[in-house]
Formats: sequence, structure tokens, C-alpha cells
Amino acid sequence: MGDLGRWIGGGTPSKANPRFWTDGKIPWVSPKDMKVAFIDDAEDHITEDAVAQSATSVIEAGSVLIVVRSGILRHTLPVAVTRRQVALNQDLKGLKPRENVDAAYLALALKAFERDILHTCTKTGTTVQSLELPVFLRFQIPVAPLAEQRRIVEEIEKQFTRLDAGVAALRRVQANLKRYRAAVLKAACDGRLVLTEADLDATERGTPAFEPGEELLARILTERRYDSGRRGKYKEPTAPNVASLPQLPDGWTWATAEQLNLSTRPCAYGVLQPGENVLGGVPLVRVGDISNGRVDTANLKRISPAIAAQYPRTHLRGGELAITLVGAIGRTAIIPESLAGGNTARAVGIIPLSGSVNAHWVEIWFRNPAKVAELDSKSHEVARKTLNLEDVRVVSIALPPLAEQTRIVAEIERRLSVVNELEAVVDANLQRASRLRQSILQKAFTGTLV
Repeated sequence: MGDLGRWIGGGTPSKANPRFWTDGKIPWVSPKDMKVAFIDDAEDHITEDAVAQSATSVIEAGSVLIVVRSGILRHTLPVAVTRRQVALNQDLKGLKPRENVDAAYLALALKAFERDILHTCTKTGTTVQSLELPVFLRFQIPVAPLAEQRRIVEEIEKQFTRLDAGVAALRRVQANLKRYRAAVLKAACDGRLVLTEADLDATERGTPAFEPGEELLARILTERRYDSGRRGKYKEPTAPNVASLPQLPDGWTWATAEQLNLSTRPCAYGVLQPGENVLGGVPLVRVGDISNGRVDTANLKRISPAIAAQYPRTHLRGGELAITLVGAIGRTAIIPESLAGGNTARAVGIIPLSGSVNAHWVEIWFRNPAKVAELDSKSHEVARKTLNLEDVRVVSIALPPLAEQTRIVAEIERRLSVVNELEAVVDANLQRASRLRQSILQKAFTGTLV
């Protein structure tokens, strides 16, 4: 690398001097600008005085820029070719290639050897990842004759253009599947996904044959009061403010999460820290294990049974609604029976639900786009976005007749199982595209692409 041209470093003009930054015309490139293959501008600009009176340097168009100090170097080597004269931040190095080296060829070669460079040229024992420059400058890449370099660049760009078009199409499919998933959930929660029990009575059965949501809720509340075993001291759960809520389909009624919560097992907030992974220990459900209504049981951490036993409020029996309360808030899942005996980590709330309600319907209600937006609006920022369990307890939930809940859940599972399969196919092809990109680069710099 040290033989390929003239290397230039950078610096930061004093932020305290407005003459260096006000009305600046020279793009000042820093790692945050290095997310593209070609640099045409930068987020920040400096003046000629800044160049003259600071450690920054200006490098001309047709130069290769590389990030040499940044946390991103743990996994990625940002490289770009500048199409105009720019100044450099101290975390970048610039190379003006010699006459017989094409800048685009060099940039592509650096990406082709990215893994090797990061593995062999990165400093150890530093707080921020950085390249050890003497080692990097000794790193060797193959240099073809100039005419062949340009043919290689042309062929790579042609193949990358095709690949980019394929990836863009896959991203569109991905976005459409996400929109379809949201549309299915919205239709379900609006009572439009399946025929309501009231509609079935009117069109097929002819006579009333179902327990309306209002009666179902009254039964759940009676069971809740009876199961509490404390008739004299029993406190009624918070009811929804129906006046502020939209009209529901026939046979549905409004309830709160607290009304559907077992009185014998109140809502609880996980406080358990993950700690060490214990072979054969108790499964621990963390925020990252919950997504799209399911718990990823394949990658659960396991903890000491003795530690888990210290947190009985979040002891799992299976069937509870889990909701994430910190960071990626509002993700929900029903705890599978296979995790009975497990526990939850900090930032995961647990709502044990009445056996007279379909737990999966309640989980679906929390996942519908309107409820996700509502919970997000109730969150607050501390170090990370946080949702209070008290706000979750009083969330309003539409309660259809039980048979209708079951039919809605079955229809959602049928439709979303197809979506899940398609998303898996898209993900697999996106990974394949990434491998193809590396394969093209490998062929290019082993002399077999052109």
C-alpha cells in the first residue's frame, strides 16, 4: 500500500474559531461521510483559513479515502473515491494514486481484502479500533496493468449494478411483506379479517349462539374476584375509559390488560440480570429473544436455578404475555409451555392472563400498528426508551367473543406463516447477494473475472 502513491493525513480545525467554519466551501470529510462509494460532498465544510492554520489537509479529486480510526473497523473498512477536492478529518487517510494505478481499482481492491486488512492491520489494546499504519502500508495487493485495471473496474461495476438491482427488488419485497403483515393485524383488530360472531348469527345460524364480549368480560371479572380469595379486600381492576375509545364491531367490548390479568398472579417487571450462561440451567427470556409474537427458544440464555428462584414474581408457567419495556419497547410474545419453570430478564414485563381469554388474541392486539404507536407515545427516555408497566396495565383491549378470538388467531397464523416463509426466502437471497459480491471481488483480484 505504501508504494501506490502519496498518502495524506487530516485534522480538525478549532471549533472555537468561527472563521474556520462559517461559510466554508471546502468539504471536510469525516467517518460519518464514508457511507458511500464516491464522495461528492460532506456534511461539514471549512474555509481556506482553516486549511492554512490547522492540521487538516486537502486532497484532490480522484483520490482514495480510507477510515483508519473508528469503532466501525471492528467489522467494516470504509473506503471511498473522492470526485472533488476535499479536506480530511484526523480519522481518515487519503491516497493520491500514482499514474499507473486507477483509484476505483484500488478502492475495490481494499474492499476485496477487507477481512485480511482488518485481521492483520488493526491495533490491539486500544479503546477505539484503529489501523496500525506501518503494518497497513506494508500490506500487499495485486496490481494489474492499467488497461486491465480499468477493464476489471468496468466488469465489477457492471456485475454490481445487476446485483444492486436484485437487492433493491428484494428490499421492496421485504417492505411490502412488512406492510402486508401490518395490514393483516390492523384488519384483525378492526374486526374485518373474519366474519364476526354477530355476522354468522345473522347470515348462517339465524339464532343467537354466542357469548358477547360484554358477557365474557363480566364472567372473567367474576372469576377474577372469586379466585382472589379476598372478597372483602378485593380491589376492582381499572376499567377502560370507553368514552374516549372508538366504536367496536357488534359483540365486542372494551377491557383493560389489568381486567384480563389473573388476580392471583399480578403483572410483574423482570429485574433479573443475565449473568453467566449455565449449561442445563433455567431458560431466561431477554428483550432480544422476543420478536413478531414469538420467543426465539433456540438461542435462550440459561441461568442458575438458585438465582432464578430469587425472583418468583416473574417465574414462568407458560401462557403469559411477555412485553419488552426498555430499548426495543412494545415487542410481545406468548410464553410457550416449553419454557415453564423459566424466568425473564430485566426490562421484560409479564402479564399472566385469564384462562377465559385467548392469550394469542391479546398478544395480537398489542402488536397491531395503532397499539404499537400508542405505547410508543407513552414511552419516555432515560438512558434508553422506557415503557412503564403501569401504562401497560391500563392499555385498552378490544374483547371479541371467545370463538371469534380463536378464529381470528387461526386466520392470522395462516396468513403470517406464509409471510414468514417468504421473509425467510428474501433473507436467504440477501445473504446470497452479499456472498456473490465478495465472490465477484475475489475473482477480480485473482485474475479470473476478465
